Amino acid sequence: MSKYELKVKARVMRKEGIPINEIKNRLGISKSTVSFWCGDIVLTEAQYKKIKKEHILKTQKGRFIGAQMNKNKRLDAIKLADIWGRKMIKKISKRELLLIATALYWSEGSKSASTSGFIFVNSDPEMILLMKLFLQNVLNIPLEDIVCSIQINRIHKKRINKVLNFWKKLLHLRNSQFRKPYYVNTKLSKVYDNYENYYGICRLVVRRGMNLKYRMLGLIKAAKDDILPV
Repeated sequence: MSKYELKVKARVMRKEGIPINEIKNRLGISKSTVSFWCGDIVLTEAQYKKIKKEHILKTQKGRFIGAQMNKNKRLDAIKLADIWGRKMIKKISKRELLLIATALYWSEGSKSASTSGFIFVNSDPEMILLMKLFLQNVLNIPLEDIVCSIQINRIHKKRINKVLNFWKKLLHLRNSQFRKPYYVNTKLSKVYDNYENYYGICRLVVRRGMNLKYRMLGLIKAAKDDILPV
């Protein structure tokens, strides 16, 4: 197609309300050339609105595609990380569980002289369950010596039975192994999305656990002495 034919074609397309970028792409010429050839053509208000609407739709589509690509990359990265984690961890031995529990107790367990014994506190159900399994399977603590108390905001009082049943089922404990719930009276400015799936903070306690607390502190000290520089 000759230059003249390209110019005629570009002007016809522009008069039809086709965006300059689209004309450029269709005819394979530069944007500046299209603008020069069609600079005197004034579009109607309806044509401008149509171009604006199409631009918005294309932008939204582009953002959606970009977001989907980023999501797929994230999911792929998570999948690879899961595979890597499984390869690195393999099968956890009792000794390794002891080390994991020691680190967790260092972070979330009772350590001060003012506490009466072994207390482990967290809102993560799986972390609480891990610590309970450690007590049973590594330290051979009898199940009946494990008790719990739940701390939760007062706005959850009406669903406290659901909360307690969740922890009882998870930890396989009897009603007698749960102390009276402790309600926090802090007023919240909003109700969070996870309201129905929030189960408070669990305090995992071992009866007559003073010596057990000292043993956990001994494990922490041994780990620090071995890892940290003198």
